[in-house]
Amino acid sequence: MHPEYFNSSLELADPLLYDRLIRRFQTAAEREAEVREKGFSGVVSASLMRSEKIEALHNPNPNSLFAYKRGSRGEILAEEKDEVPTTKEEGREWWVDEMRQRFLRGDDDDFDYRTVDGSDKYDDPEEERDIQDAYFDSMEPDWDTDGEGGEKILTGETGIQDY
Repeated sequence: MHPEYFNSSLELADPLLYDRLIRRFQTAAEREAEVREKGFSGVVSASLMRSEKIEALHNPNPNSLFAYKRGSRGEILAEEKDEVPTTKEEGREWWVDEMRQRFLRGDDDDFDYRTVDGSDKYDDPEEERDIQDAYFDSMEPDWDTDGEGGEKILTGETGIQDY
């Protein structure tokens, strides 16, 4: 997948996961630069994150790495289904992997999968040729058997002309 696919605008795909895997390792300066880059949408995304937390609490996503529960003071807390990344690089690696899996599952609502699925220009001709070769290689020729798995015994004319 193209590296540009994984830019910070992909945060809106799963704001809670982005918060746990990427934002927690950002410095204050990095967060501020990200908000400046997004402008007003940074304010909107913060609001969206809050609503996403409430949505995740009521309708948990089975594909998410995290489950959510309400804390003792009413706050919404993420519970890890697995480990939490310990470094910025590991968090980024987990984020890219999760977004790649999301894309491959067909869960990216901003991508028109029909455009790719319906066009031959995105198909890999080498891969298709390999699939065809594997299919034909797996077939047994029927001209050398009797149809029941036994070797065909030639009788009668051999086709050789001996004058």
